[in-house]
Amino acid sequence: MIREDVVIRQAKIEDASGILHIQEEVVLEGKFLTTVSEEFNKTVEQQRDWVEKVLKNDKETMLVAVYQGTILGWIVFFSSNRVRLSHTGSIGMMVKKDFRSMGVGKLLIKHLLDWAEQHQSIEKVSLGVFLTNQKAIALYKDMGFIEEGRKVKEFKLNEDEYVDDILMCKFV
Repeated sequence: MIREDVVIRQAKIEDASGILHIQEEVVLEGKFLTTVSEEFNKTVEQQRDWVEKVLKNDKETMLVAVYQGTILGWIVFFSSNRVRLSHTGSIGMMVKKDFRSMGVGKLLIKHLLDWAEQHQSIEKVSLGVFLTNQKAIALYKDMGFIEEGRKVKEFKLNEDEYVDDILMCKFV
């Protein structure tokens, strides 16, 4: 396990290409994302703009897991600009396939939750996950997230196959 040597830090604009590379890999896997490979056409410039936008918002953050100079994964926290939703936000996370089940995702979530706890206005961290992504669901539960609902047959994978979207949250 490489966990002790992994550094979790705030993303930088220069990390955009590494973050994009992970997104491209995960999208190509085609298992657990709403986006299919034919739809994914983000450029490095668009990725830089996205990272910069997140980093400029003091109610949002993006963290990266780095091992020997390589980005292994990332997590992002989005918030709403709506007053009635200002106490909550959603996370998205991706880890390179070869580094899953090694504690990288757990480290990213831990650091994100630590960050959220330091922001008094943030009370709730939410996420959505495919029902078929049982490893991710187990990780989220291990980190204290609870299932608060589900959207039945939210994702249509093909003509006869659907997947529920499991809605989870943790109060911080």
